[in-house]
Amino acid sequence: MLKLHEKSGEDTVALMADIGRRARAAVRPLAVASTKAKNAALVAMADAILRNEQAILDANAIDMSNGEEAGLSGSFMDRLKLTPSRIKAMADGISEIAALKDPVGDVIAEWDRPNGLHIERVRTPLGVIGVIYESRPNVTADAGALCLKAGNPVILRGGSDSNNSSSAIHACMVEGLKAAGLPQDAIQLVPTTDRAAVGEMLKGLGGSLDVIIPRGGKSLVGRVQNEARVPVFAHLEGICHLYVDRSAKLDMAVKIAVNAKMRRTGVCGAAETLLVDRAVASTHLVPILEALRAAGCEIHADAEVTEAFADASPATDADWVTEYLDAIIAVKLVDDVAGAIEHIETFSSHHTEAIVAEDAQAVEKFFNEIDSAILLHNASTQFADGGEFGMGAEIGIATGKMHARGPVGVEQLTSFKYRVRGSGQVRP
Repeated sequence: MLKLHEKSGEDTVALMADIGRRARAAVRPLAVASTKAKNAALVAMADAILRNEQAILDANAIDMSNGEEAGLSGSFMDRLKLTPSRIKAMADGISEIAALKDPVGDVIAEWDRPNGLHIERVRTPLGVIGVIYESRPNVTADAGALCLKAGNPVILRGGSDSNNSSSAIHACMVEGLKAAGLPQDAIQLVPTTDRAAVGEMLKGLGGSLDVIIPRGGKSLVGRVQNEARVPVFAHLEGICHLYVDRSAKLDMAVKIAVNAKMRRTGVCGAAETLLVDRAVASTHLVPILEALRAAGCEIHADAEVTEAFADASPATDADWVTEYLDAIIAVKLVDDVAGAIEHIETFSSHHTEAIVAEDAQAVEKFFNEIDSAILLHNASTQFADGGEFGMGAEIGIATGKMHARGPVGVEQLTSFKYRVRGSGQVRP
């Protein structure tokens, strides 16, 4: 397991500079690594995670105990917790990444010019990627595997709360690299809890880092966006909306609402606001809210809703812009799909929105007029996940519009170059 580096100050600066240099040295060997070698490493990583399940659980137990002593929130503890099923899902995700098509070298487009030149746009690795994340130890596996498949060395800086868990998982990743004969520095975990390490990454590690991906709370993402001197794939908060249209089937709306909010309340794809068409308030509203309440959800609602459902608390302005990451949902009545769109475009973080409806025109209007990274029809917002998209895993859900948007998988971790083939042409 990774040995924790406890010193700080100048020592951390030197440590991070060395990590950056070693990651940069791995760029070319990884960029030209064969698909066979990368897949062999990934398969070995998945096997190592399953084989070392107990060691990972033991390390996680230490983190969980420390988290309880520190008084971490329930949602934070849920994201931190590992179980045998979550460890298996982690290994399965790596295996699925191994089975994906290798994006490196893929010809995205090609065409011929009148002068006989043949032009190809080809996928290439991005370079050294820095991932800064908080409580989710599974990001260590997901990010390491995705970056490897896309031919990118990665520097992982997990949160101090998950350090033991991440270290145990990282040891399995390194084992896979060794087994395939790939550079061990291709996946590095920052071995210090000193916050200065994050500052060094944001500075770019002396030119060693090409991209930074933050995965965590609003304050972390805000700091990265404000201070980073290298490009950032931003994963902002998930203020996700579920709209129940007048054409929605009641049983479907109930099932989707409960799953979207309560399946896992601490994930970014959890619904935080429920919008119900005023036209079906008398038939749909109370059954949906009763089901949510029965599942343990606290309801904050506008005046119309609280009048119809006495077990709801009055909503404040803050409720419409809050990512609860907890068993709480804000509820409001709106005038048809246009009212839902107006509310969503006003308050959404542009992460994920869903509509429950049978009216095809309402669905098309919802899809066409809402500018969020993921839109769903008659499905739970909790499908906002790279694994559910068939990507094996994801580093995060990018809510920006530059380069990557939505789940960041192997294709989103590549850039491209042009290959131009001629037969002696010169430019007049």
